Amino acid sequence: MSVSPFRQGARAGFLVFLPVSVGLLPWALVTGMAMIGVGFTPLQAMGMNLIVFAGTAQLGTLPLIVAGAPMWLIVLTALALNLRFVIFSAAIAPGFRGIGAPLRWFSGHLLTDGVFACTLEKMLKVEDARWRLGYFLAPSLWCWLLWQTFTLIGVLAAGSIPKDWSLEFMATVALLVLLVPMARQRPMLVAAIASGATAVLLRGMPLRLGLIVAIGVGIIAGFGAERVQGKEEAA
Repeated sequence: MSVSPFRQGARAGFLVFLPVSVGLLPWALVTGMAMIGVGFTPLQAMGMNLIVFAGTAQLGTLPLIVAGAPMWLIVLTALALNLRFVIFSAAIAPGFRGIGAPLRWFSGHLLTDGVFACTLEKMLKVEDARWRLGYFLAPSLWCWLLWQTFTLIGVLAAGSIPKDWSLEFMATVALLVLLVPMARQRPMLVAAIASGATAVLLRGMPLRLGLIVAIGVGIIAGFGAERVQGKEEAA
């Protein structure tokens, strides 16, 4: 009995993402504990986790929420921290050719750094739309399940996990691991360098506004590098 292209793609996508998914565990635990640490109830924490589904934006806005920052600044910070997905979406969009709008919208909600890094190359090369959809959805849904599960564990275990376990450091390492495969593409590498350098130079700005500026600089640099690369390939 032959296996459908969707299931073949799903199996391939799940296997390629499985080693990377381990890095989500400490990051999700830290996010859950951090939300409880600033005074969220478990219901509020998991509600934010389900709606936002973006660890960087969640952790980045928590200090502003605690400090009583104006809502416009909290929203602006969350949007700025997620602006990288504009680049990710533009890069992976050709991989959804032949796939209907409802599934594209659903896939957009599930898009994460790790899934993008692991699936981009094959998504752009394989012709079968059913295979590509399975290849994207299987790791994306696995990522969503892991994130919700281990964030909930962090929420419920807040205060019980010893601080000397240094989970915050483990989460940072996990993000660096995700950065390595993405940095193999010139636009991503240019964006990372430009954004990182700007963040260091503007680290003294109040209300972490330097981070927002750095994200904007990184996105502009990334789009610029992608345009230059496209001209070079066409020449």
